[in-house]
Amino acid sequence: MQSVRAFVNELMLLEIKIPVVLAVESSDTSIDEQLIHFATESGALFLDGMGDGIWLMNDPSKIVNQKVSGRTYLETKNNYQFINNTSFSILQAVRTRISKTEYISCPSCGRTLFDLQETTARIRAVTNHLKGVKIAIMGCIVNGPGEMADADFGYVGSGPGKITLYKGKEVVKRNVDSAIAVEELINLLKESEAWIDN
Repeated sequence: MQSVRAFVNELMLLEIKIPVVLAVESSDTSIDEQLIHFATESGALFLDGMGDGIWLMNDPSKIVNQKVSGRTYLETKNNYQFINNTSFSILQAVRTRISKTEYISCPSCGRTLFDLQETTARIRAVTNHLKGVKIAIMGCIVNGPGEMADADFGYVGSGPGKITLYKGKEVVKRNVDSAIAVEELINLLKESEAWIDN
């Protein structure tokens, strides 16, 4: 990373204005290790304003495709799709190209009032086609509203079996029964004209 930074700085000093494609190759054997390698190597440079494109490389024959419980992975049918999904995820994370729904979630703690991972997966399954929409799924009312401050919509635990729904920072529906809260979130997205049929 330091050598790429030095190279881009040298281009800027010489006033050479050419596109810079960040190429990252990973020889890690797990999906998680590759995701971390790709994201840290290219993401940090994009955040510094260095890079106009991304080129990720790996050897698919060396990947041990083990899924870790409690993690939500984007479905991939082949290595090309894995590299493509990872590239777009990195570009979205650094705000270079918005191409999908973004989810903000708390890490969960003793105050979490519902199964955060299961609920996030349920919400993601029905909203993942809403390009550019930011949805926060927060475990409790204590830290949730602050942590989701830049989300478009929020789903926040407000009591045992109860959810509060937000549009931006504004409370829209309080104490929604958790059994119907995902459907109510969809209704809120529709009322706000953020919903499109997939």
